[in-house]
Amino acid sequence: MSESARDFDAGSRVVRHRLADRLYHWLMATAMLVLLFTGFLPILGVRFPWVDAHWIAGVILIALLLFHIFRAFFILRFADMWVGWREFRESFSATTREVFGGNRPNRRFGKYSVGQKMFHHGVATVVLTACITGVIMMVGVDSPFWERNPLFITEKTRGAVFLLHGLAGLGSITLIMVHVYFAIRPEKRYMTRSMIRGWISRREYEAHHNPELWDGNE
Repeated sequence: MSESARDFDAGSRVVRHRLADRLYHWLMATAMLVLLFTGFLPILGVRFPWVDAHWIAGVILIALLLFHIFRAFFILRFADMWVGWREFRESFSATTREVFGGNRPNRRFGKYSVGQKMFHHGVATVVLTACITGVIMMVGVDSPFWERNPLFITEKTRGAVFLLHGLAGLGSITLIMVHVYFAIRPEKRYMTRSMIRGWISRREYEAHHNPELWDGNE
């Protein structure tokens, strides 16, 4: 049985992120930072035994992604991250009024805004690209799972894989910077707190969220 999208606690709090999802978020963030540091510091001339740390963090990230995909399909509501026509129309209309100097709209969205959903899709694309290319690259490295096989792919294919993996790494840096920027903005801090404590207040829920969109009635 899937978890409820909205869960009130004594009428004063709304559960936004359950413990499993908060742990996934912070463990994924840690794995990505380890991957970035071990991937880019050697390029900058910092010498340390980075290969093992890099692929181990990669395996952990893949395991976390599989866990998240399982929860998204079988426990959470997979549709929560898709942009519904109603919320897209309302978001587009509100943005148009802001750009052309109309009245500042009271923009209330569901559990996630259209911007957050699009950001999620961007992160998913970048991370999946990094993981798939990383697994292909791992075949050329000795590991507990197999002996290295440098002839697994051709030189031309290896070049394309390395390019995609590097671009995914650079994309991850950009996405992390954007994520941190919005996480520390005053109007977004209640969301950041919910990723630590798991809940938002009823007042925050009513001020920023549309109950119909939160519940998926689009």
